[in-house]
Amino acid sequence: MTKFAFIGAGSFAFTRKLVCDILSFPAFADSTIALMDIDAERLSFIKQAVDKIVEAGKYPAKVIATQDRKEALLHADGVICTILSGSVDVWRHDIEIPMKYGVDINVGDTRGPAGIFRALRTIPVMLDICRDIERYCPDAVFLNYTNPMTILCGAMQSYTNVNVTGLCHSVQGTAKMLAGWIGAPMNEITYLCGGINHQAWFLEYKWKGKDAVPLIRDAILSRKEVYNEEPVRNEMFLHLDYYVTESSGHNSEYNAWFRKRPDLLQKYCDIGTSWNPGKHAFILNHYLERKDTWKDEILKWLDRESIDISRGHEYAADIFNAILGDGTMFKFNGNILNRGYIENLPEDSCVEVPILASKSGLEPNHVGTLPPQLAILNGINAQCEQLAVEGSLSGDPRKIFHAICHDPLTSAVLSLHEIKQMVDDMFKANEDWLPQFKHMS
Repeated sequence: MTKFAFIGAGSFAFTRKLVCDILSFPAFADSTIALMDIDAERLSFIKQAVDKIVEAGKYPAKVIATQDRKEALLHADGVICTILSGSVDVWRHDIEIPMKYGVDINVGDTRGPAGIFRALRTIPVMLDICRDIERYCPDAVFLNYTNPMTILCGAMQSYTNVNVTGLCHSVQGTAKMLAGWIGAPMNEITYLCGGINHQAWFLEYKWKGKDAVPLIRDAILSRKEVYNEEPVRNEMFLHLDYYVTESSGHNSEYNAWFRKRPDLLQKYCDIGTSWNPGKHAFILNHYLERKDTWKDEILKWLDRESIDISRGHEYAADIFNAILGDGTMFKFNGNILNRGYIENLPEDSCVEVPILASKSGLEPNHVGTLPPQLAILNGINAQCEQLAVEGSLSGDPRKIFHAICHDPLTSAVLSLHEIKQMVDDMFKANEDWLPQFKHMS
């Protein structure tokens, strides 16, 4: 039987969806699902949920729940990670402190000051998980869903021997959105996408083999509801000529153009449906609201007489099936160290490129060179992320300060002295979570 270990299984929505996907493949119907979380209460709830899925599908699968990572990982064939290092009461500082200095962050889980400090808390945990994988299941395929994707994957791939890649929704989600805008069935769309996570670019987008980019441009310019659905991304497309992955709410944080002045926030970020870009600290407020209600939501789901166990659109199960199951090859965009896959982005930075999964493993595809206007923006962010990894592994707060100095949004709003003050405040708020920096304090 194949064994799958879920680390951070208490991430209820992710675990539930991914278990449904995995068990839907005949090769994995009798697999062992090992659920691991440090939170005993959340672990108990997700065990009940997965048992309900197994019962609904009449699968001969075995489900175990444990707070012991070794037990979960021992002899695992596939590993999925969806952890969060630090509660909402910890990571709220990542957003609230920059906001005090005028750096308006909406989501804050990927890059910039908020993403970097989330990474600093998470990198040591991820490396510990990787060391356990090396010890207990060295041949396992490790799929990471934890953010910040590029920084964490860069650290794990640079400093461990684990077979790991990072997965996100943004490429396939955006491809489907664009198809809807031009009225194309998704099965008639082909594309080439490359860059960095949450800021990759559709270098080609074709409908029945013909360039569909002019149709996308026409939809944005001629239909106000299309423009207003993704105002930040649509502005980036109209001026940079290529469509970017991930929502306006995210991408408004990754450049210097949209969140540095109140008038720009009002013009570009107070409309749109994707991650409510105009709602300051949206994701933080969402989690604060759910802090005391998450159990009610889970109990409602557990009380349902029937549940949907159909296969969804996440990549993980298809990747596992290609490598560990029936061998049906599967191509996806994943996060991997740049070994010449994108020639004009920094070597060994973490890039998001097409990867082919098969019985031979994971084979990244060569993308080539990005258009220079895209490579500049990607390159700045990629170098900041590389420096953040170096700072975390060396315990050098000066490198973290320098990484944040060059963050596009932060540098558009603050002086160097102000950035130093902000970073010092963020280190102070996180000091109990950052033992790797204590020798430098």
